[in-house]
Amino acid sequence: MPLAFRLFRFLTAGCLVAAVGDVAAQAVPGAIDRKALVERHRVVNTTTDTLASLSVGNGAFAFTADITGLQTFPAYYEKGVPLGTESEWGWHRFSNKENYQFAQSLREYVLNGHPVRYSVQVKTPGNKEAVDYLRANPHRLQLGNLGFRLLKKNGQPATIHDLRNIRQGLNPWTGELTSHFTLEGTAVDVVTVGHQQQDAIAVRIKSELLKTGRLKLALRFPFPTAGWADVGTDYSHENQHRSAIISQQKGAALLSHQVDTTRYTVALGWAQAATLAPGGVHEFVLSPGKAAGVFEVSCRFAPRRATVPLVSFAATRANSRQQWEAFWKSGGAVDFSGSTDPRARELERRIVLSQYLTKLQNAGSQPPQETGLVLNSWYGRPHLEMHWWHSAHFALWGRPALLEKSLTWYGRPDVQAEARGIARRQGYDGVRWQKMTDPWGEEGPSSVGAFLLWQQPHTIYFAEEAYRAHPNAATLQLYRERVFATADFIASYPFFEKDKNRYILGKGVIPAQERFNAEDTFNPTFELVYWHWALATAQQWHERLGQPRNARWDEVLQKLSALPQAGGVYLAAESAPDSYTNPEYKTDHPSVLAALGMMPATGQVDPATMRRTFDLIWKDWSWDKTWGWDFPMTAMTATRLGLPDRAVDALLMKVRTNTYLPSGHNYQEGRLPIYLPGNGGLLAAVALMCAGYDGCPTPNPGIPKTGWQVRWEGLQKMP
Repeated sequence: MPLAFRLFRFLTAGCLVAAVGDVAAQAVPGAIDRKALVERHRVVNTTTDTLASLSVGNGAFAFTADITGLQTFPAYYEKGVPLGTESEWGWHRFSNKENYQFAQSLREYVLNGHPVRYSVQVKTPGNKEAVDYLRANPHRLQLGNLGFRLLKKNGQPATIHDLRNIRQGLNPWTGELTSHFTLEGTAVDVVTVGHQQQDAIAVRIKSELLKTGRLKLALRFPFPTAGWADVGTDYSHENQHRSAIISQQKGAALLSHQVDTTRYTVALGWAQAATLAPGGVHEFVLSPGKAAGVFEVSCRFAPRRATVPLVSFAATRANSRQQWEAFWKSGGAVDFSGSTDPRARELERRIVLSQYLTKLQNAGSQPPQETGLVLNSWYGRPHLEMHWWHSAHFALWGRPALLEKSLTWYGRPDVQAEARGIARRQGYDGVRWQKMTDPWGEEGPSSVGAFLLWQQPHTIYFAEEAYRAHPNAATLQLYRERVFATADFIASYPFFEKDKNRYILGKGVIPAQERFNAEDTFNPTFELVYWHWALATAQQWHERLGQPRNARWDEVLQKLSALPQAGGVYLAAESAPDSYTNPEYKTDHPSVLAALGMMPATGQVDPATMRRTFDLIWKDWSWDKTWGWDFPMTAMTATRLGLPDRAVDALLMKVRTNTYLPSGHNYQEGRLPIYLPGNGGLLAAVALMCAGYDGCPTPNPGIPKTGWQVRWEGLQKMP
């Protein structure tokens, strides 16, 4: 099916303009049947759609399969949603043979009369090569392709076009992927499950092809590309990595793969008779015996020597069922059944599948990358400004432990040392959290990322979410140091304009709307509000701990610049009076809206001015040049302004970057076929729309009063 037609189908399915009914939005008493809610949004595939691949995993490891239930045709899927196998620990760095130095990425800027060094994409000869290396290293690894070797009756390898009667289903309630197809009239049935405590999958295969030797399994190790993306299909460079069978015994084997100094192992275990032998280069073929029509195999990836034997298929399946059911029974749930607006089912589908995907992709001990554990984007690196959009919703949905697990990264001494070093190099106090980083907190050179500010307060926001979930002394002690170090940078960064008796943000800033030149930009509206909120919240932490308020922070709070406006609306930045007349400035994120939406009322925003700003942006913005989290961001602002119809319209706006694939993934474009900040943002917005925010007087403030009936439970108010 052509890509353009598929996208049109996804954009229009369930998103037609509704004829408004007369059902009032209300919180209906009675517990939600969570199993029925989740299972009515099972995913079903009946074609070889390359955008419809499906994943199993545990939050720190994911395995993405094609319509066979394994990774049989990775090259076929490489232009869609690729068949990735990625983990938190799977990173690689090519040897630095040229001895490139981080200092080669530094460029000095004179900002407000002071020299400051930033790590950017320097273009001068020699330095450019260094920057290219530093951006690409380290990069996340595609760990391996586990798929079928299917033979036709004539002995030739089957292609994906030889498969018939395709029917594949993913049940989010159990985490089980079931796949059915036929090859030349013979059925193959596959069940694929992911272990929730181990980086492992297990598979049960039933087919008469096993008895004829026409169905085998193959594990193949690709070579890392170190490119912007890595889809796990580079089988060249055969002599630049090593793989081997370390040991083999009845029913089990241990394999190793090594690229430069990165080495990991893969343990295979099987229940029926089979033999394992090398196939092609860096490929190992598992040939089941011909006595039975059923074969079960487990596959575990590990950064060190994996243990054998593995957990059986039955045990892995039981683990997946138990853990996923426990997830769905915890925290929040939202049920739109009974609504007369025909868009309600589609919104409910997006909500359910976004919970599955963010639990599967984003619930590890590190900030996730924007494409999760499926494929690399930006070399597989996490972007800290996106951590809010990936994970803030976990606490709002009553699952704070899934957020708190990733917060351990900010508390690690090695990560904090890197953040403190960045601040010190630039002449500031505390710690500066960088946009483009890696598992060790190292800074990746970026001519945009180096100047972003809005990731800085996230650490305080996350700590506050943790405290709201656990308002006790232990939480205060756990997060106090990172809250205060983060606030120290926030207070030391603004420049004091003596003639105006105010502090400004910038120059030397690129706002969340990445359309402005850093050297000229100052006082972006959203960042001013987030800065104020973070410092005020850090002061509350002082008070909760029985400590005096920080006088320096109070001075900045009192003299922080007012929000810039002109013509009765808020500007993107004070330095951009043409915010709504320059066509370029009406693209990318309309982040001025986040100043009241993502952010609560801090006293800086005038609601009437924000309403006029909202109306202008809604009418005139280039929505076709936005990103997936812009729609939930807009819905949040609409909710706080008392515009529930606009909130729903924003979540279901018919724009390519607001497409949600059959898997539930938020599609952006060819190079970004999935985009998890959109999924996480959707969940954050829905929590606000239902549970409201501190001091909100209206039940379900973001749900329209007609056409919608909502039942929800377990959601938490937003600040």
